[in-house]
Amino acid sequence: MMERRWAWLFALVTLATIYLSPTHCKTSEFLSDTLINNVAADPRTGRLYVGAVNSIYQLNPDLEMESRTETGPRKDNKHCTPPVTDACEEAVDTPNHNKLLLVHGAKDVLVVCGSVFRGICSLRNLSNVEQLLYFSDSKGEKSYVASAEESVSVVGVMSYFTKDRDNFTVFLVGKGYGSHDSTKLISTRILQDYGDWVVFDSIIEASAVQANPFVLRYLHDFRFAFKDGNFVYFLFSRTLGVQDNKNFTFISRMCEDDQGYYSYTELQLNCSVGNKHNKAQAAYVAAPGKVLAESMTRSKEYGQVSATDKVLFVTFTSDEDPSTSAMCMYPLSSINERLVQIIGACYSDNGIINEKAAVYSPYSSKSEELCSNNNQNNMALRYKCGAEFLPSPLASKAEFALKADMPLIRKGHMTAVAVAVEMGHAVAFLGTATGEVLKVHLSANPEVYGRAQSEVTGDKVNKNLLFDSRQQHLYITTEKKITKVPVQACHLKTDCQSCVAMKDPYCGWCVLEGRCTRKLECNRSMEENTWLWSPNQQCVQIKAYNPPNLSCKKTQLVVITIPTLPRLRPYDRLRCVFGTSSNDAVIDGPNHTQVTCALPHPTDIPPTQDEKDYVSVPVKIMVNNIIEVASDEYHFYNCAATVKKNPNTPCIACVTSEWGCQWNAQDHSCSDSDGAVNGGHIIKPKQPHSCPQFESPEPLLIPVGYEIPISFQGRNLDIYTSRRFTIGTELMKFTEKMVRQEEGSKFEFTGYEFSYDKQQEVNVSFHIKDRETERKIDSTLTVVLYNCSVGREDCSLCKHADAKYQCVWCAATRTCVYRGLCLSPQPAQCPNPEITDIIPRYGPLNGRISVTIKGSNMGIKKEDIKKIRVAGVDCEHQEDRYSVSTSVVCEIGPARRAPPSDIPFEPTNSGAVEIEVEGGRSGRSQVIFTYRDPEPISVEPSKGPAAGGTVITIRGKKLDTATKDDVTVTVGGIPCEVLSFGEHITCRTGKVSKVPTDPFLVTVKYGKNTTKHLPDTFQYSENPKITDFDPKDSFVCGGRRIVVTGTGFDLIQRATMKVLPSTDEFSQNTSPVEFAAEVLSKNETVLQFDSPPVNCCLNGQSMRTLLHLDNVVEELKGFDYHPDPTFNKLNKNVITETSIIIVTGRGFSKAMTAKEAQAFVGDASCHVNILQDDKLILEAPSSQPRSRSKRQRRDTTNDLLDLVVKFGHGEWMVGSVYYARKDDIPLAIIIPAVIVPMLLFIAISVYCYRRKSQQAEREYEKVKHQLENLEESVRDRCKKEFTDLMIEMEDHTSDVSEARIPFLDYKTYTDRNFFLPSKDGANDAMITRKLQIPEARRAIVAQALNQFSNLLNSKTFLINFIRTLESRPDFNARARGYFASLLTVALHGKLEYYTDIMRTLLLELMDEHVQNKNPKLMLRRSETVVERMLCNWMSICLYQYLRDTAGEPLYKLFKALKHQVEKGPVDAKMKKAKYTLNDTGLLGDDVEYSVLTLQVLVHGEGPDVTPVKVLNCDTISQVKEKIIDQVYRNLPYSQRPKVESVALEWRPGSTGQILSDLDLTSQKEGRWKRLNTLAHYNVRDNATLVLSRVLHTQSFHQHPDSYEEKNALLEDDNTFHLVRPADELDEVKSKRGSMKDKAMTKAITEIYLTRLLSVKGTLQQFVDDFFRSVFGSSSVVPPAVKYFFDFLDEQALRHDNVDEETLHIWKTNSLPLRFWVNILRNPHFIFDVHETEVVDASLHVISQTFMDACTKTEHKLSRESPSNKLLYAKEISTYKKMVDDYYKGIKQMVPVSDQDMNTHLAEVSRQHTDKLNTQVALHQLYQYASKYYDVIIQSLDEDPAAQNKQLTLRLQQIAAALENKVTDL
Repeated sequence: MMERRWAWLFALVTLATIYLSPTHCKTSEFLSDTLINNVAADPRTGRLYVGAVNSIYQLNPDLEMESRTETGPRKDNKHCTPPVTDACEEAVDTPNHNKLLLVHGAKDVLVVCGSVFRGICSLRNLSNVEQLLYFSDSKGEKSYVASAEESVSVVGVMSYFTKDRDNFTVFLVGKGYGSHDSTKLISTRILQDYGDWVVFDSIIEASAVQANPFVLRYLHDFRFAFKDGNFVYFLFSRTLGVQDNKNFTFISRMCEDDQGYYSYTELQLNCSVGNKHNKAQAAYVAAPGKVLAESMTRSKEYGQVSATDKVLFVTFTSDEDPSTSAMCMYPLSSINERLVQIIGACYSDNGIINEKAAVYSPYSSKSEELCSNNNQNNMALRYKCGAEFLPSPLASKAEFALKADMPLIRKGHMTAVAVAVEMGHAVAFLGTATGEVLKVHLSANPEVYGRAQSEVTGDKVNKNLLFDSRQQHLYITTEKKITKVPVQACHLKTDCQSCVAMKDPYCGWCVLEGRCTRKLECNRSMEENTWLWSPNQQCVQIKAYNPPNLSCKKTQLVVITIPTLPRLRPYDRLRCVFGTSSNDAVIDGPNHTQVTCALPHPTDIPPTQDEKDYVSVPVKIMVNNIIEVASDEYHFYNCAATVKKNPNTPCIACVTSEWGCQWNAQDHSCSDSDGAVNGGHIIKPKQPHSCPQFESPEPLLIPVGYEIPISFQGRNLDIYTSRRFTIGTELMKFTEKMVRQEEGSKFEFTGYEFSYDKQQEVNVSFHIKDRETERKIDSTLTVVLYNCSVGREDCSLCKHADAKYQCVWCAATRTCVYRGLCLSPQPAQCPNPEITDIIPRYGPLNGRISVTIKGSNMGIKKEDIKKIRVAGVDCEHQEDRYSVSTSVVCEIGPARRAPPSDIPFEPTNSGAVEIEVEGGRSGRSQVIFTYRDPEPISVEPSKGPAAGGTVITIRGKKLDTATKDDVTVTVGGIPCEVLSFGEHITCRTGKVSKVPTDPFLVTVKYGKNTTKHLPDTFQYSENPKITDFDPKDSFVCGGRRIVVTGTGFDLIQRATMKVLPSTDEFSQNTSPVEFAAEVLSKNETVLQFDSPPVNCCLNGQSMRTLLHLDNVVEELKGFDYHPDPTFNKLNKNVITETSIIIVTGRGFSKAMTAKEAQAFVGDASCHVNILQDDKLILEAPSSQPRSRSKRQRRDTTNDLLDLVVKFGHGEWMVGSVYYARKDDIPLAIIIPAVIVPMLLFIAISVYCYRRKSQQAEREYEKVKHQLENLEESVRDRCKKEFTDLMIEMEDHTSDVSEARIPFLDYKTYTDRNFFLPSKDGANDAMITRKLQIPEARRAIVAQALNQFSNLLNSKTFLINFIRTLESRPDFNARARGYFASLLTVALHGKLEYYTDIMRTLLLELMDEHVQNKNPKLMLRRSETVVERMLCNWMSICLYQYLRDTAGEPLYKLFKALKHQVEKGPVDAKMKKAKYTLNDTGLLGDDVEYSVLTLQVLVHGEGPDVTPVKVLNCDTISQVKEKIIDQVYRNLPYSQRPKVESVALEWRPGSTGQILSDLDLTSQKEGRWKRLNTLAHYNVRDNATLVLSRVLHTQSFHQHPDSYEEKNALLEDDNTFHLVRPADELDEVKSKRGSMKDKAMTKAITEIYLTRLLSVKGTLQQFVDDFFRSVFGSSSVVPPAVKYFFDFLDEQALRHDNVDEETLHIWKTNSLPLRFWVNILRNPHFIFDVHETEVVDASLHVISQTFMDACTKTEHKLSRESPSNKLLYAKEISTYKKMVDDYYKGIKQMVPVSDQDMNTHLAEVSRQHTDKLNTQVALHQLYQYASKYYDVIIQSLDEDPAAQNKQLTLRLQQIAAALENKVTDL
């Protein structure tokens, strides 16, 4: 009774311990809507504070939300200074990233700093974060704490500060530098107002510790901050110098209450050998525990470390090897010791340690004078916190870094670390970039022993890895989730072996409670052997039994030795359980390690099974009947069963067994050994030689089918008095034979006539029985039975048999038999050879392939083969491949040559095979062998990737000549693995290391002598490249459509997506598993797959996703598998017609979108409206669908329908739904209720329609009348305007004679075309001709430039030069164009050579575009040197054509356009005109104006006046321009005075008045000022004005009010001319305006578009004339155009994929778009004229029309088309035909030969080269050679042609001279 009560009590205690233990709680988690930046814990309350983007959360220790506050988004901009108001126009909603989160428990305050408002902080209530205690954004820069940039890291720590005996709470901040931040790296921030300080003020102005925004090395990445022993430490990484961009990690230290950061010192930390892991990521400070401390001390790397010392644990990544990371350990004592050493060296020893400089100043360049030498020791200890007179800040040099050379290194990135100590053992928890948290036992050999129990999402673990207040749980933070997990999972293991297999330092096996626990949870853990620690890998084990085993017929006590048996208390009961029986045990022996039990009764022991002679009974040692301490097996043996092992030798089997059995020959029984039983019939154990037995048979070889007597020996047979035995064997069942005894111990029997034909030999064992008792007597008789005929089908094989078998070939039966079975005489020789087959039956004419001849009687040994002939040709025997009699292999020679044609002989290449063997015997085949010539013709496909793996098919005639083994295929010498051989040959291409430019020859080789080259080639191309894939997630159910984009996919034959589990040390499955999906569709750039289902466990194991593209294997990095979603029970099952269905659950959005998801109600699909992570909103079908399952359809009473959700391949039946029934309404009510309202509605609609239609007719008539008036007025205006223009233009006709058109000279023309568009514009050195060269060096430079010119005339050098430059990434399009123009000038003297270079480069460009399948893009832009060279070439060649032909109509067009624009008002500020072709430049207001004729008198040029037409609304500057245009009309623009250099004076009376745009009389309208016009000054028609030159443009010193005028001019920002821009006041007014006014304004704006038509109609004649001059059939075609177009025609024929449209585009891109459009848009490139912005806008419209006319594509126009396009829509078709005819006409012209072209070019060179700045161009070109000098030299060195011409040397000599390295070239 007492025992049972005790057991119940123990069970209750155990259950209570298990279920009440806090480590067994369910995993808690918290989900944030946004990215989590920081997490902080309050150690007093255990609360967590979460700083996320736009939110702060307050959580209880179980991650339940207590409070939340929104911190963003906020209206902000980095450029705006807080407070940000509406005045900051750039302000937008900006997300607020949490940068700093600090708990100040003493004051119940949370410090929160965000990224908005320049990093201003706030104070919140720790108990309720919603309560804002302090925030101010108006305190200025001193309160900016954090950073506005996401990438800048910020850390902080609470501290104190003393001033005037007052103690203040402060926090210290470490912050990297952001472009809009304070440059302070470390700052001390106060938490209260005090004196001049405000909250968050930076109270220490230590400028020494701050960044320089212009120097890279100060871009700190702060990772951690902490306090220890009155010091504050910051951990960060930064670069050492400006040039070196490698990161180094530092820890800096300073005193807590340091008044000026005098103690600030940085110490470099190195991790791993050679500081391979150099960039700190996360850190943690903890005690190391006893074991790790001892291990660190023993390593002698860290000095003396105790268990309670603090150690800094840091994880690092590597710039050198980004695939790995490391964790290093640094005791704080070592850090402090090294810091004191560094500081002491600087304070006392000039910064020298061991005769090396050890210290420098990190934020100053004055390192030399930094340290002092005062010979005072212990300065560093005396001044622990530094002093103002001592040097600071300090940093250790790299040689004195603190090293940790034994890190824990892992693949992947470790992003977080936390360390706890359990029973003196340190355990590190390491977060990774993939979302795992690894558990590491930190010992002498750190070992990763497991993962934390959290869902691996693939998101990076945040560096804030925290323990709860009792260190029993870990808070793991990933991007949007925090999970609370126990630090150990001991309770999950239910037996000792699995418990200790974890190697978890937290866990051990609690022996007396039978569970896996922490030591504290095991009640008697302090007693010996009661708690077995997991990493020791040892359970309680039974070591030995005494006796070790026992007969199943006996019972006795057994002593069980258990060395690690726990010490039991008096009330503990121990029992032994053997199978089903149990009994009490007694403990005794040394150290109480032996247990004595009674073994079970024989009746309780189970019987032996099968052929076993023992039975294993499980043994358990139990404590108190319920707890198993140890277990094992005990063997009970059965001697009687030993004979089962070998029935033919029962006695031997008995006495040789391991159990020590004895044999009774009389009883024929095996029993337990018994010393009391003796006699001759008893054979004792281990005496097999004493057994009665038969042995030594003779003979050992017995033939099948022939009875041979067998004799053998007998031994120990005395007890068998009758000596009558029978013999038998399993092979001859039921046929026992008598045994005869010969003399002595010899016996014999007649033998058997065996029958056996399965194999040549078989062993036969005989048993012997005592005839009287039928008991078997031991027999070891075994003979070999053999059959001559098996495997010896012919005579030769038979004769080849071993002589011991005595096999003969029996001619009568034609079989191989034992000699005694053949009665007929045996032939001396075998029959003639017989040939049954030959392989192959076809061979190449050149022979040298192996032919296999199959048959029989083809010799016994290889030497028997004397001669082989195949089709009359000798065949060389391959002896090593000979098979006796049946197979002969020989190598055939070439086929017989055909005899001369005059010999009457029929040549044949076919024939039989003849073989001659030993003895003159020969054989001839019936099968014919034929020589023939295989003809491989084609290969398909003709392209494949460089990685190989392409299966190519070779087609042709007679390809199946020889065999697969004889054929080898190579592609350009690279083996191609032959896959199939027959009428077609297929093979798989090999890999090439470098992609060849030329296609490879495909070769098929037959045997050794026949090589066939295919006419088709195979081209290796670039391997397919993957640029992106989307989406990047899938559920494990698979089936999500993955779209992979890239290039080169069309070359791939097979594409497979494979998913493999990532193997690591936790992987249980050792066999490789992979999941694959074939491609669904593919083209050149896109592959589509369905993600394969991963139907193995995804328990935190990460997966690798690979794409196999033939031989190319690419990993899809970042592709993640997520566990399948889970669905909750449906809350609402009823559906109405308009209702939606809401499905809840978890994990939906991890790998699915609403667009991809599918849902079904019954058999109908329902649309997924919204998909969130925990919610699906479905649109139910409007009508009730049918059920999906047939069972439900039959069950009509059941209206339930299955709701199925389908994500990819995964389907989930989430519940059943039903449709609400509608109440039946009588038809008598329905019909009137519907029809009456309908009739009423129709009647009202008819009435409204008639009324509206009448109103619309009236409106239509009104609008029609308005349009007719408008059309008439536009027509009249066009006629009038055109007439006026014609009259006006007649005045200009005299100016347009060839001499009066202001053409630019050739030099200025080329300068403007080539260099004006450059970045320096008119100041370009090529235009200014200015080169800064000292006088003394000019001769040397000139000589060197001439040599450089000669070098450029080397085609090898120039092509190499251009290619090298174009390969450089920083040689951009602008630089290429400028370089090409310089080259044009430099080579102008040899334009023939220039043209040759251009052609060469164009051919390369053309090939590149054609190969890339985008030939239409060629010459579209000037992105390459050659495209700009072509542009310049056209400009050179068409200069004379412009002067002679096309210039005049272009000039007339320009003048007409200018005149037409200036006829109406032009807004000087907005650059808009009343008359224009461009709708965006149209003046959208009716401006009142009148035309005035002014009489202009030029001061100093006589009394003549010039009448000038102006508008009274013109500004004074506009008037001046018109006057200058008229007065100096016979001078080119460049020779005319500029507007700024002239003054205009009006003399209405006796006093003159200077007219200017702005003066004190200017009108003001609000804050706007109107520019002065003639109307403002009230200047009348025919007024006289005086134009005079001024000496200084800005000087008005003649006038007393010049100062005010100057100020007035400075206020030019708020000026307007004709139309004032709408400001705020206007906007307010406009809001009050009526809708009618607004509608009118809009209508009027559109009406003004008719002016475009008016201007277009006026100018149409001039536009047509210009088009005709360029493209007209009668116009002269310049030779360069014909020459170049012919060149394009030739190249188009050379390429297959260049059609007519592409050729048209090439011609258009090279001439109209490259040259004419440029000239048309920029008339000042050919004429000396001034082009205003207003005229330029109209020219832009004409040039766009010009471009549209040259394209082949049809322009579909609609009402939405731009007005500019619509304007010339009708004319474009005419112009298009003109262009087509022009191109056709050129094609039909007589070709221009190379010689004619070169003559023409030479003439251009002769006429103009001396006018150009050739030397300047050469000098500028050399700057490029100098900039890329090294790569050019390297390129020349690699070019054999360049080496032959010594081009490298020549360039080096030029460089030496031009760069002043030597003075003598």
